Amino acid sequence: MIMKNQSVISQFLLLGLPIPPEHQHLFYALFLAMYLTTVLGNLLIIVLILLDSHLHTPMYFFLSNLSFADFCFSSVTMPKLLQNMQRQVPSISYVGCLTQIFFFLYFGYLGTFLLVVMAYDRYVAICFPLHYTSIMSSKLCGSLVVLCWVLTTFHALLHTLLTARLSFCDDNVIPHYFCDMTTLLKLACSDAHDNKLAIFILGGPVVVLPFLLIIVSYARIVFSIFRVPSSHGIRKAFSTCGSHLSVVSLFYGTVIGLYLCPSANNSTVNETIMTLMYTVVTPMLNPFIYSLRNRDMKGALERVFCKKQSTSFL
Repeated sequence: MIMKNQSVISQFLLLGLPIPPEHQHLFYALFLAMYLTTVLGNLLIIVLILLDSHLHTPMYFFLSNLSFADFCFSSVTMPKLLQNMQRQVPSISYVGCLTQIFFFLYFGYLGTFLLVVMAYDRYVAICFPLHYTSIMSSKLCGSLVVLCWVLTTFHALLHTLLTARLSFCDDNVIPHYFCDMTTLLKLACSDAHDNKLAIFILGGPVVVLPFLLIIVSYARIVFSIFRVPSSHGIRKAFSTCGSHLSVVSLFYGTVIGLYLCPSANNSTVNETIMTLMYTVVTPMLNPFIYSLRNRDMKGALERVFCKKQSTSFL
């Protein structure tokens, strides 16, 4: 039984996805398959990078952190979504809601910062190949990753603490499949001005600025490669930037459209679909686009597998 009164709400109802009852089992199987693909793909990347010494380079060091962030980001919402799809009354506790908000922001923005670092790494590798080793030292790589974790901790903690100060009255129905912070602000019966101000002020530095830095990095990469007029250079430009920018555009396009430039014409269904694109689809695609199509990763997979086979025969 859901307990609520005029000042305290112990649980929220999650309306979930607008799926007809007759298609519920089909979509459950689909989302379960997508989540398992995300988990296995990202864990495989992390394990390969740890086991294969050929992958102990700055690019794959950043990639292992991105895979961990994607794995955790998807795990913040997907298990609860799958659980609620099997329940008569899909709900989440107040504490669970705040916890979900914190880790959703934490791993979501950790991924955005890591994408910037990876773009910078590729920029240095292609535009300054002779100085790459000296520029991307172990100390700098470690410092960049630690900075990403520290910045996301501050950002997620600030928004979570501001949300915890809000009071909620009788309306405890969240028209979403997880505790979306902006949706939750609409349910508050206390003043949410500080929350909206924090979103507005921090929205640029943590969303728009990283996106612009990524675009600038890849633009410089393309410009640098096109300075060498060869078909090989053009193919290299597209292979380096094309697939990466498609994921970046998918992620940032939906995030900016939802949170920084919301449209009054957007229905709840459209917003839910847009959210699924960056919370479910993007973490699932990243292993394929960044790694599993990569020759180094395929070579590492063969070496680890062959080594395991040879060990088993001894």
